[in-house]
Amino acid sequence: MSVRERFDFDLKNLRDKLIEIGSLTEVALSKAIHALENQNIEEALEIIEDDNRVDDLDEEINDLAIILIAKQQPVAVDLRRIIVAIKISSDIERMADFAVNIAKSTVRIGDEPLVKPINSIKKMHNIALEMLSLSIKAFNEEDIVLAKKVADMDDQVDELYGETIRDILELMESKKENSQQLTQLLFICRYIERTADHTTNISESIMYLVKGQRYDLNS
Repeated sequence: MSVRERFDFDLKNLRDKLIEIGSLTEVALSKAIHALENQNIEEALEIIEDDNRVDDLDEEINDLAIILIAKQQPVAVDLRRIIVAIKISSDIERMADFAVNIAKSTVRIGDEPLVKPINSIKKMHNIALEMLSLSIKAFNEEDIVLAKKVADMDDQVDELYGETIRDILELMESKKENSQQLTQLLFICRYIERTADHTTNISESIMYLVKGQRYDLNS
């Protein structure tokens, strides 16, 4: 195997690990909202316990990236691919942390009946989850059009976030006895909104990878 062939093989390995960490995080986020909706404490605890695999993959991606830079001294687009892999892995690892945080909030709510239907929370979550899935696809295909579409979807999440937060804050005035549960729902909304923000970060990384310059897609 030539030096270039070895480098291409390692780059593919890096990409494969990124797709894997993305898939694991998608599953964790899906399980997190399912556990909340069904108030399934056992499922929530499993999400918390399973987070180690994502953390391990994030470390593996960082280690491989550092080795590639040190051994191959890549330039231009090859170097950007490695730098972007580190950045995207960090964003995805944070999203996995949000899935864990949602699970922890579910545990804190326990079996107390939900005082508010979580339809808007689920809708916000589904958009964020689709953003993550599409951002991984955009990375794999180096598709900046799809990356821009993902970033544009963040406005939908922000709008739902604002509406849902207002509804919960109003409920806190009339249902003071449920303030602990409502506080956890506020946290969950924030975790989902931040998940969408991190997918926008991934879109920005893809733009940098392909175009070689940085774009602010959050504005």
